[in-house]
This record gives sequence, C-alpha cells and structure tokens, in this order.
Amino acid sequence: MAIRIIRTEGDEILKKKSREVEIVDEKIRELAEDMLETMHKLNGVGLAAVQVGILKRVIVIDTYEEGVEPFVLINPEIIKTKGEQTVEEGCLSFPNKFAKVLRPKEVTIKALNKDGKKIEVKGKDLLAQAICHEIDHLNGEVFIDKIIPGTLELITQE
Repeated sequence: MAIRIIRTEGDEILKKKSREVEIVDEKIRELAEDMLETMHKLNGVGLAAVQVGILKRVIVIDTYEEGVEPFVLINPEIIKTKGEQTVEEGCLSFPNKFAKVLRPKEVTIKALNKDGKKIEVKGKDLLAQAICHEIDHLNGEVFIDKIIPGTLELITQE
C-alpha cells in the first residue's frame, strides 16, 4: 500500500469525467487500498480516484462510525434521492476551503464492491453527502462550483 499524491485546485484532471471500470482486478483493489490509506492519513471522509490522478470510477468513503467498515465503490450510480440538507463541506483537493452546499438527505446507489460484486448502498446524512460529493468528482464536478453563494470560508492554521 502507498500514500498517493492528491491533485489540488487548478489541476485540470479534476474537471475531467472518469471512465467506467471494466474489470475489477488486483490493480483496482490496490488503487482502492491506496486511496483508503491516503484518505485516512489526511483525515478525509471520501476520496475519488481522479483526486489521485486516475480517471477511473472508483471512490472510497469512511464516515468513521463505530462498527461501519469503509466503503469501496466502483462505478457508483445514484438511483434514488430523497429530501435535501444544507451541509458544510470541504475537500482534500481544496485544502482549507469550506462552504455550505445543498445535498440530498438520503441517497441510494448501485455499484460494484472491491470483489466486483453488485451492491446497493443506502446512505443518510453524512454518508449521503459523501457519496454525492465523490460521485460529483467522477463526473468532473467539484464542490466549489456548487456552493451556496457567500458561504465560502478559508481556514488557515496558525
């Protein structure tokens, strides 16, 4: 496993649409493991492959809830949303920037897991937010383009 370099604001790859994963093989599993390790090292909740420079439809999410394993989602696709929530969001590709964004309160997706098996995931609140944020990355969209005007904050550490 390895820590990958995060692509940050201004990197053109973040605006590109990621490609479907044709075969879930050892290379994809290794990418997912590296992404989880990278995300955990940086205290992130989610990470998309494009953020480490790989244009593949792979995301990882960890809400750090006790007893809940991190998610590895390959070719995730939203099939249903319900409600809406205004949430504070940040992104590892936009360090120290935070803003309010409108997201679904609940989301249902279909995807493949790291073994290539079809799964369905239902998420509420933070999980729904993270799923939508990461799927946006796969479509070349970043949270900074979706913020509620006037809510962007730059947090600098002393």
